[in-house]
Amino acid sequence: MSTPRIGIGVDVHPFDESRPLRLAGLDWPGEPGLSGHSDGDAAAHAIADALLSAAGLGDLGSVIGVDEAQWAEATGTAVITAAVARVRAAGLTVGNVAFQVIGNQPKIAVRRGEAEAALTEAVGAPVSVSATTTDGLGLTGRGEGIAAIAIALVE
Repeated sequence: MSTPRIGIGVDVHPFDESRPLRLAGLDWPGEPGLSGHSDGDAAAHAIADALLSAAGLGDLGSVIGVDEAQWAEATGTAVITAAVARVRAAGLTVGNVAFQVIGNQPKIAVRRGEAEAALTEAVGAPVSVSATTTDGLGLTGRGEGIAAIAIALVE
């Protein structure tokens, strides 16, 4: 029996009004988008980072670099799929992932089930979704962007 391992991932992106919002594997019409080399999906990027961390494979920036043209405009779910492939190639399986979006908008609760389904499909294991605000503090409290934190379990 293998020893379970956990990893943590964090990602933060500022809002970019010129882009559509893609967050937690979903499109959010009418919401400002997030800047980034790919689609800026902070939740998906935190999940990928947590998976790589749990597997001892480094961090997202060292595996999927922002200077690589193949990742320009890539979806967050594609980033997750690439991370999961590396985890599996290392001989590990994903047990589950939990993540939290930190920000004032969008309201995650209204689409929690959709987000969990989309991300569970991308990860190939259960994903649980939560959200919080920072009560007006920091960049998320001022409405300048979104942060996400994730934890992953692999065996």
